[in-house]
Amino acid sequence: MTPLALPGDTAIASPDLAAHLDARGADPALATLAIAIADAAAPLAARLALAGLPGDPARIVGSNDSGDRQKALDRAAHDHLLGALARADVRAVVSEEAEGAITLRPEGRFDVAIDPIDGSGSIGIGAPLGLLFCVFEAGGDFLRPGTEAIAAGYVSFGHSTDMGLSLGDGVDLYTLDPASGRFHLARERVRIPEGRPMIAHNASNIGHWPERLRDHVAARIASGANMRWIAAAVSDLHRILLQGGMFLYPADARRGYENGRLRLLYEAFPIAFLIEQAGGAATNGATRILALTPDALHAHCPLIFGDRELVAAIPSH
Repeated sequence: MTPLALPGDTAIASPDLAAHLDARGADPALATLAIAIADAAAPLAARLALAGLPGDPARIVGSNDSGDRQKALDRAAHDHLLGALARADVRAVVSEEAEGAITLRPEGRFDVAIDPIDGSGSIGIGAPLGLLFCVFEAGGDFLRPGTEAIAAGYVSFGHSTDMGLSLGDGVDLYTLDPASGRFHLARERVRIPEGRPMIAHNASNIGHWPERLRDHVAARIASGANMRWIAAAVSDLHRILLQGGMFLYPADARRGYENGRLRLLYEAFPIAFLIEQAGGAATNGATRILALTPDALHAHCPLIFGDRELVAAIPSH
C-alpha cells in the first residue's frame, strides 16, 4: 500500500523535541526528563494502537489507592514510565497506580507526579487516552502547593500522538512521527483561543451540581454554547489549547464526589500549570488550583479550566 499523500506535502522539517529544547536553552537536566517521558510515550502509543491483538489491555488486575479498578495496561504503563524516569535525574515519583511515593535516586534533582494512563476507563475501545506529569524541585514531600511546580506536560493518544510541554516559559506542542519514534515541534507558545463557547462536562452529573452552577451552564448552552465530552481530561485539555472553551468537573452532592473526582497532584496540577502558561485559568470553583496544597498524595479536587473569561464567569460554589 502506498502512503496517502496530500497536495503540498513535504518531508518533516520541524525540529524534534531534543533539538527544540536545546535551541530554547532549556535546563539540560529538565530537558532530559522531558525527553525520557517522550521516549517512553512512543512505544506506549504503539501498544495502545494494537488494542487487544497481543492480549487484553483492559483486564482487571487490582485497584488503585482511589478505589478505581486497575487495568493491565495501567500497571504496565506505570512500570514502563518508572523505568524511563529512572534514567533521568529524578529523586521520587508519585503515580496514580502506587499507594506511596517511590524513590528512584535519593540524590536526584526532581520529584515527579504522574498519571500513567488518563481516561483508563476507555482502555481497549479505541477512545482517546492520555498521560499527565508535573515536575517539582526535589525536597521535602509531595504535599506542597502547585505554585512550586516548575514544569508539566501531557501526552494525548488519539489518531495522532501529541505532547504538550511547558518548562515555565509557555506551552509547546509536539506530534509523534511513528516512523522515527520522535516527537517534532507542531506549534510553539500556544495560546488558548478566546471567545469560543464550548463546554466539556459530563451531562449525566448535572442533576447533582449546585443550582447556581447548573443554571449557569444551562444558560450558556441555551445561548449557543456547544458541549464536548471526551471522558479523558488530557484529550479535553489538548482540544481546549487548540480550539478554546472550558472543562468542568465540579464537586457535587453524591457521596464520594464532595471533593470532585480528579486528583490534585498528578491531574489538576499539571493541567492548571499548562493552562495558565497558555493564558487560561484553572480553579476548583472558588480558588486557583495552583494555590492549593494536597493533604494526601491521592487527594481529589474539583476542576474547572480553560478560557480565562469563561472560567471567571463561573459562579462560586
